[in-house]
Amino acid sequence: MIGKKIRLERIINRNTKRTVIAPMDHGVSSGPIPGIIDMDETVESISQGGADAILMHKGIVQQGHRGYGKDIGLIVHLSASTSLAPDPNDKVTVTSVEKAIQLGADAVSIHVNLGSETESQMLQELGEIAETCDYWGMPLLAMMYPRGQKVENEHDVEFVKHAARVGSELGVDIVKTNYTGDPDSFKEVVEGAIVPVVIAGGPKIDTDEELLQMVKDSLEVGGAGVAFGRNLFQAENPGKITRAISEIVHHDAEVDEALKFLE
Repeated sequence: MIGKKIRLERIINRNTKRTVIAPMDHGVSSGPIPGIIDMDETVESISQGGADAILMHKGIVQQGHRGYGKDIGLIVHLSASTSLAPDPNDKVTVTSVEKAIQLGADAVSIHVNLGSETESQMLQELGEIAETCDYWGMPLLAMMYPRGQKVENEHDVEFVKHAARVGSELGVDIVKTNYTGDPDSFKEVVEGAIVPVVIAGGPKIDTDEELLQMVKDSLEVGGAGVAFGRNLFQAENPGKITRAISEIVHHDAEVDEALKFLE
């Protein structure tokens, strides 16, 4: 569909076929943690650093998007749960594709935890939302994570590639999932997913070099970029780390070259 293609070009760079996404939906799950309190400042820094899109909940769009600074793609997140819930892995939809369209979104996202006790409900919602997205020509990013009683290690390649494949099987346009720790195993995830796969950052990584090397390794086996939250907005300088990552993602910079942007 032409509408979906046009919107995807605001999320995925048409030349590199890659993307740098900054999820900032953590206020629902974790509260007003450092980095997402002053949304104006954080979004401005990350957008100037070269991110392709930001991801946030519907109520924060007016606080942290458009109307100032560099334009940047907008992804409205449809899922939510809090750390206070009996089962934080149980994600429910809290808004609609139609509301995201009203807000001017370029894409929507949904979170599914494969292996959780409420997996069946989340999969049903994913399938229905994918059909709604197709109707409106709206790109869909799915955060597909293996999390549940049977999942001993959510970075295990067998679990991760299964989660990624489920997303593509049910009609998503981009899968966000865990990096499996090394290029060889992550290549299995990319090859099995069919659709573009971006890696999650997870908890804040200790060193910038380690973070950038993970980005570089994922790209070399076919990854489509990153969707990093805390590792961007909780960095000492969000704009600089975003720039370093963008140089690797969109210009194939080496890690030592990208580190210079942090000086």
